[in-house]
Amino acid sequence: MKNRLKDLRAERGWSQGDLAEKLAVSRQTVNALENGRYDPSLPLAFTIARLFALPIEAIFDPE
Repeated sequence: MKNRLKDLRAERGWSQGDLAEKLAVSRQTVNALENGRYDPSLPLAFTIARLFALPIEAIFDPE
């Protein structure tokens, strides 16, 4: 699944580690999400959407 996580994270000046801490996941999970190797669970997707104050569909694109 394509997503805008890397761009959204960069806009805020956060490292992958920073984002991982805010989401309570590992940095490796953030890396896998950003590179499309891992699709988030629905609860994690909602957490990400709340963190960035955007609707889920503004962050994730099922292609």
